[in-house]
Amino acid sequence: MRRATPGSDTSDASGGTARQGPATIFDVALVAGVSYATVSRVINGRANVRGETRQRVEAAMRELGYVAHVSARALARGRTQVIGLLAEEVCNAFFTEVIGGVDQEASAQGYDFLLCTTHARREKEAEYVARLSRGMVDGLLIVLPRGLPDYVERLREDAFPFVLIDYDADAPGCSVVNATSRAGTRAAIRHLIELGHRRIALITGRDAVGASHERLAGYQEAMAEAGLPVMPEDIQPGDFLGIGGYAAASLLLSRPDPPTAIFASSDLAAFGVIRAAQERRLRVPEDLSVVGFDDIPEAGWMTPALTTVRQPLREMGRTAVRQLLERLEDPRSSPARLALETELIVRGSTAPPRVTTSAG
Repeated sequence: MRRATPGSDTSDASGGTARQGPATIFDVALVAGVSYATVSRVINGRANVRGETRQRVEAAMRELGYVAHVSARALARGRTQVIGLLAEEVCNAFFTEVIGGVDQEASAQGYDFLLCTTHARREKEAEYVARLSRGMVDGLLIVLPRGLPDYVERLREDAFPFVLIDYDADAPGCSVVNATSRAGTRAAIRHLIELGHRRIALITGRDAVGASHERLAGYQEAMAEAGLPVMPEDIQPGDFLGIGGYAAASLLLSRPDPPTAIFASSDLAAFGVIRAAQERRLRVPEDLSVVGFDDIPEAGWMTPALTTVRQPLREMGRTAVRQLLERLEDPRSSPARLALETELIVRGSTAPPRVTTSAG
């Protein structure tokens, strides 16, 4: 039997016409000398194929000009090959970095993603979840979710795959990817204490976000370990945004005995702190040390460059995609909670205090 070229007619040993038109998976199997199930495993990137066999299949695909039709494969598996992604916004560098990681991994895995922005509105988030989970997407990624109890139980009951990104509150039965917020904050506060700071203030994030509570706990633990009191007025509410950081820092710095260092629960809030300090002709870090959290790209570009706690934001997005696809492949797999390591990045916005104050 002679091998066929794409689009040609061939005859078998009895003289009958064998195939006409584009190559199929069965043609690839015939040329490679394997079963069509093996070809399918190669096409779908399965690991349980020997290297030599994989090479034969790939060579046969090239010879025949075979192209796997993604849409047809997805349809055969009952999939849309699309992931739903819910995020508050796209102009915030935190979300941009996470979305970038999702984009990279989804593309590498042959998936598209549908991005929906919630603008931090609880009802909008629940509405999108209800809509997307009705067959529009294969699974959901939800960044910094709000109002989790509103819809998570229904997703669980429907066995609809989803992963929460950067969610630190209790979420039994949910797959979660986040970072070690509490440990990262402890490292940041210890750094300030080692520099000689004793009056260290904290600007929190939004109360509805679990990471905000984790960072507050890390701050309190580090201060307690050093035997330093935490003054209620040294903890100011924020919202993870620059305007919230600016407002909180304005209050802290207007006091007769302002702190010598401020830890902000996000880099954006830290930028607001620096703006408030500059308006009062305070130098950073000579008069005020500032630490942020996230390590968004802008943190290293500003002057002075920001000392911050690095969250692996892109890796969080990539890991969440992989975790979601694992749930799609094996719906019986148990939900997992993965906490990626944070890292303190020391730059130019922290230094010893100009005048070291005594504890208390």
